[in-house]
Parts: sequence; C-alpha cells; structure tokens
Amino acid sequence: MSTITEKLDQTQVLDAVKHMYADVAVNPAKPFHFPTGLNSCRYLGYPEEELQTVPESAVESFAGVGYPFLADIIQPGDTVVDVGSGSGVDVLIAARKTGTGGKVYGIDMTPQMITKAEENISNAGVSHVQIIEGRADRIPLDDASVDVVTSNGVVNLVPEKEEAFREMYRILKPGGRIQIADIVLSKPVSDDSKSNAQLWAECIVGAEPSRVYSDLIRAAGFRNVTVIDRLDYFDRSTNENTKKAAKGLGAHTVVLTGQKE
Repeated sequence: MSTITEKLDQTQVLDAVKHMYADVAVNPAKPFHFPTGLNSCRYLGYPEEELQTVPESAVESFAGVGYPFLADIIQPGDTVVDVGSGSGVDVLIAARKTGTGGKVYGIDMTPQMITKAEENISNAGVSHVQIIEGRADRIPLDDASVDVVTSNGVVNLVPEKEEAFREMYRILKPGGRIQIADIVLSKPVSDDSKSNAQLWAECIVGAEPSRVYSDLIRAAGFRNVTVIDRLDYFDRSTNENTKKAAKGLGAHTVVLTGQKE
C-alpha cells in the first residue's frame, strides 16, 4: 500500500519541510501554523523538571507534537535514536534517561536544526549524544544497533511512511521498542491536498487516519502497537485557518508504543 499520491513530488515535499523547520530553528519567536516552543512543551505534558535541564535555545525551537516519554521505556545504558531530532530537546531528555552508560543519536535532515542541536548539546555538557544528518526513510545506522527509537511529529511529514517504519524496525535490536508521538486524522485527506508540498510541511495533509497509521507500523513487523495518549495538538495553534482545517479532518496527536520481536 502506498501512502503517497502519484501527483506528489517527494523532492518538493522534503524541500518544503526543510525550509519550514529551518525557519523554526533560525526564527523561533516567529508565529507558525503549529505550536512551538516552551508553551507547546508545557501543553504537551513535558514536566518542568525535565525542561529545566534543557537549554532555552533548544526549547525555543521545539516543534514536537506530543510527549513520547510518557511510554517510559528508556532504561539506563540503552542506545536510543531520535528520528527527527530538531533542536535537541528530546535527545537531551533521552540522554538523561540512558545515563552516561548509554548512547543517544539524533537524526535530522535540516542543516539549521542540526547546527542548533549540536550547540545545545555542547551547552548542556552532554558527551554521549551524537547528531547525524539523515532522513527517517534512510536512517544511517546499522541493523539491530539500538534499543529504543523515539520520534516526535516526524512521520506525518515523510512521504514514504512504510519505509520510515521499516527503517525503525531494521535498526532496532530484537525486543527493541518504539515510542512515537505523531499527528493522525479521523478521516482521510483529499488527493488534491496531498499533492500540495507546502501543506505537507504544515503537519496536517501528510498525516494518515489513525487506523492506517497503526496498520503501517504493524506491517513493518512491530507487535503490541498500543496508543497510550491522544491530544488536540492544533487547539493551541494561533492560526484560525489551521485550527479549522485540523478540526475538519479530526487531526490530533497520538502517542504510541510497539516492539520488535
């Protein structure tokens, strides 16, 4: 099953996404169609004690859609990869959970976010985190090399979702776990909307209906796929057109877990 229409130019989508998130990195105070920054972190459920351990320059460019750590699956000593690591909020939180005996990789394709994340990691004084340029559907890590994959608001932006989930499965060790926060829909988007690259970058039209999204994860080989939280993410958008579009499609956040056999 394909999650992308033939009309869609994947290069245009990736370029639009890079441009959007470069803007979030460089101009964090700018209003966007989706919630960002400290207020978004708080609304999504990030505990204050965690946010206080992360540099403000990471939090200001936060663009996640949920709190994947609600899954509580990262253990001391784990190797973790954050797919779509952005400005570094989640990699730094993961690094606290793994301890110095673990390792955390951040994967991102936006140069401005990579630069900002590396600066934030340095400022936080954390030595067991490494940011690598890459894409969700082409993760530059070895087979069976990580214990946990975390991702926050990323797969909805990926044209080839099946490949992204297969990549997560590939890099996980047997018994490895996923914790994912992402946007899903209550009803499908029209093909015309899906063919608009700019709308993909705004986090709604690239999303799939909730059941389809879970089925894609299971098709990659994951078992025990379980939704543990739902949230009206776009309720905090400052753009009324975005809020209206999200409401019309039933766009919302899910936080889910799963496991590789």
